[in-house]
Amino acid sequence: MKSASGAAPSTIDEYIRQFPRDVQKKLSDLRAAICRAAPDAAEKISYRMPTFFQKKNLVHFAAYEHHIGFYPAASGIAAFKDEMTNYVTSKGAVQFPIDEPLPLALVARIVKFRVAENESKASTKKKAKAS
Repeated sequence: MKSASGAAPSTIDEYIRQFPRDVQKKLSDLRAAICRAAPDAAEKISYRMPTFFQKKNLVHFAAYEHHIGFYPAASGIAAFKDEMTNYVTSKGAVQFPIDEPLPLALVARIVKFRVAENESKASTKKKAKAS
């Protein structure tokens, strides 16, 4: 989606503001849950979506007409697949229906998993370079 000026949003605030109020609320709640789970993550727009970055991309999200897409990478989906049986999933994404409450506790667990995963990979890479 593009902002009122026709340009793609450059911040998460701009991204959220382009949606109806009820969707803005859901996106803001999702953002807050991610921030609480990854307080050291940086926010940015990547792939035209709100993105949280810590060492590498952690998660992305995006709003669509009928769902909110949440993109925690393939590992995030695989690790929590048993808790996502009520949602449409693919290798690296899950769709939360726009007209249902967001599973914010699940989102927080996935984000914490991704933070630990990124930290572990960064640590392993650092040790390999030091060898």
